[in-house]
Amino acid sequence: MKQAQQGDRVSFHFIGRLTDGTIVDSTYDEEDFETDPEFEPGPMNLQIGSGDFFTTIEEALIGMSPGDDKTVTLVAKEVFGDYDPEKVFTLSNEQIPDDFTPEVGDLLELNAEDSDDVEVVKVLAVGDNEITFDGNHPYAGQDLTCEIHLEAILED
Repeated sequence: MKQAQQGDRVSFHFIGRLTDGTIVDSTYDEEDFETDPEFEPGPMNLQIGSGDFFTTIEEALIGMSPGDDKTVTLVAKEVFGDYDPEKVFTLSNEQIPDDFTPEVGDLLELNAEDSDDVEVVKVLAVGDNEITFDGNHPYAGQDLTCEIHLEAILED
C-alpha cells in the first residue's frame, strides 16, 4: 500500500488531548468538540511539508498508509507556548471602568495598547482595589498528545 511522502496531499483526522485527557481540538464530530462556532467536522487536508500545520504532525504523516493510526506528542512550546509569568499583570480599580465586574475565571478580550490586536486574558484574582489578569494561552505550558488517522493520500 502506498505510503505518504514529503509533498503529498493527504486527508487525515486527529484528536488533540492534554495530559489529563481533555480534548482541545478534533476533526471528529462525535467528540463533542464544538467550541468554535465555525467548526465543521471532517478530515483535514494538507500538503505534507507545506508548513500549514504543526511540523511534528506533518512529519508524523510521512510513511503512513491510508487507514494507519499514529500518536505523537507536541511539546507546549510548539502548540500553546511556554507559561510566561510576565504575562500576569494587575490593574488598579482606577484603570478599570466602574461598570466592569468580572469574576475569577472569566475570559475577557482586551485591546492591546500599541496595536489593533485583541488579547484574551483570564481573571485570576479580584481584590478590593485591583484585578489580576493572566495573558497566557489557557493551555500554556501543557503538551498536546495527538492521535492521527490517515484517511487518504490525495491525487493531484
